[in-house]
Amino acid sequence: MTRLPRYEVRHADGRRLWVYGEKAPEAGLELPDGHRPPATGQLRLDELSGAWVGIVPSRNKRPLTGDRRDREACPLCVGGPEVPFPYEAAVFENRFPALRPDPADVPADPRFAPARGRCEVVLYTADHDAALATLGAPELLRVIAIWRDRSRELWADPAHEYVLTFENRGEAVGATIAHPHGQIYALDHIPPIIATRLASLERYREAHAACWYCAADREPDASERRVWETEGFVTEVPFAPRWPYQARVRARRHGLRRLADLTAQEQLDLAASLHRLAASYDRLFDGPLPYMMVIHEAPEGADDWHLTFDFLPASRAPGVLKIRGSVETATGFFVNDVLPEAAADQLRALGEQIEALAPADPFTVEAVEQDERAVQIAAREEETR
Repeated sequence: MTRLPRYEVRHADGRRLWVYGEKAPEAGLELPDGHRPPATGQLRLDELSGAWVGIVPSRNKRPLTGDRRDREACPLCVGGPEVPFPYEAAVFENRFPALRPDPADVPADPRFAPARGRCEVVLYTADHDAALATLGAPELLRVIAIWRDRSRELWADPAHEYVLTFENRGEAVGATIAHPHGQIYALDHIPPIIATRLASLERYREAHAACWYCAADREPDASERRVWETEGFVTEVPFAPRWPYQARVRARRHGLRRLADLTAQEQLDLAASLHRLAASYDRLFDGPLPYMMVIHEAPEGADDWHLTFDFLPASRAPGVLKIRGSVETATGFFVNDVLPEAAADQLRALGEQIEALAPADPFTVEAVEQDERAVQIAAREEETR
């Protein structure tokens, strides 16, 4: 395992910033005051569905710099307001969060709840033009180590019931900044779709005395939808995908429920699987493919849950987006224009063209105690308050 140093500092507005890698924060640098919007968000209960909906008007003020060529306006590049010094990879608390640890008060009404939680932004690299598909083995393994490090801390907080790491890539799926990055949301409740999945796993266990994920490889048609596999992970197209070319990277080992459970070899297998799938997507229609990627870790007590990475591409053909229509949005009844087995065939063929990642060692994150650099930064911040 390779050591990955982690430095923690704070912006003048109090937000935490974690810097990962050998490039430590510059000595004596005063992090800017970003004028963080006040806590005004709230949750409102949709009583007909039982789902909580976040109402956060302050998010309308977040920056919109979707043009990949516009590096000077990118707030995530080196020298920008979020990380003004050179860095290799970083995480910071979102300036425009949907959830906050210090939420605004809400009316004394059971239909309202504070928008409590945390929202963090994960910067994969300082390279504005990179992507998950183009990261080398060391960079991709570093991202996996960072996901593990941050999710472990967020899961450990008793205020959090569910932690979701995700990436929106491309304007077509809502990415407002082109710089390669993902996000992490820590919620104080179990969202409806996660609750449904939990109930389904419990029903399967009761009916078959087995884990659904472990039994998935034994389905008679599983091989038709399998794209490729490693010792630790299976990449497959689901039996009933909602999105064209949807794919899942699924942990094979029972007990690999969260990112923190990954062994060193499983981290290598995961990096290889993510690289091949992301690179295959970009070859599918000869260009960067917009997608949503979500990492589903196990809620507390979900013993039959396997760690999964779900990729939800937005395109169904070259230059043609899959638009979530009225029936799908209103009822949850999705219609997919692509046969899952055909999608698996295409992705499998593309994956065979992808060069394997070069050998590299997984990372173990080691927090660096407040040294002279961090102390000087903190001292300057105190002077500005």
